[in-house]
Amino acid sequence: MNGRDASISWKTNDSVLIVTIDHQRRRNALHPEAHQCLSDVFDEFSSDAHIRVAIITGAGDKAFCSGSDLSVEAGLRRESLPRSGFGGLAERFDLTKPVIAAVNGDAIGGGLEIVLACDLCVAALNACFALPEPRVGLAASGGLHRLMRQISEKHAKELALTARLFSAEDAYRFGLVNILCEPGLALTRALSLAQEICKGAPLAVQATKQMMDQGRGITELETAFAKTYPAFERMINSLDADEGRRAFLEKRDPQWRAE
Repeated sequence: MNGRDASISWKTNDSVLIVTIDHQRRRNALHPEAHQCLSDVFDEFSSDAHIRVAIITGAGDKAFCSGSDLSVEAGLRRESLPRSGFGGLAERFDLTKPVIAAVNGDAIGGGLEIVLACDLCVAALNACFALPEPRVGLAASGGLHRLMRQISEKHAKELALTARLFSAEDAYRFGLVNILCEPGLALTRALSLAQEICKGAPLAVQATKQMMDQGRGITELETAFAKTYPAFERMINSLDADEGRRAFLEKRDPQWRAE
């Protein structure tokens, strides 16, 4: 799974898909064609059994993604986005495979929305974050809902209402970033994290993510326990469920088959 189109490039590294936003003259801002390309790439990632984790990053060392490309007239129109939302991720709610943001530079506006839509985030110390929409007469839409669910209410409202830039260290302190690293190392550290995830059984990783994502919206713990999770059912009835036990008893590395 390799290619390039509409300022987006993608390639596989073993079982990891690396997606790069490469529109550096516009600080990796996204135009309608780039949104659709990202949506198509993540559709293929979702359906390809051989690819287990995705990483999204930006080209260069200045910007991860600076939001919408305002030089394109249709850039801010809702109808210009795919059904999966900004960057093909912001409104994608059924993806059971993990996605890691490797934030190599500034994640502004829609760029931060992409980060919020990812499961994990590695950020370089030179990165900055913001939802600046109120300063141009707009609101961050879905990014606000994700922000309120991922950090404390007071911090979320401060960042959204002031629209101020905040540092990678602040993002780590708020809980938006998992790993901080030196500039230039975000993708390397994200790959290491992805490879660690890949040590687990593919169906078990997918079941884990689905149960956490879907269970989060259930207020009563007992109800969350009782809910049926399709990815868990696939996992528990798979050959890998037996392989994991056998490998442990035989003191060898498991050979996952994802079936």
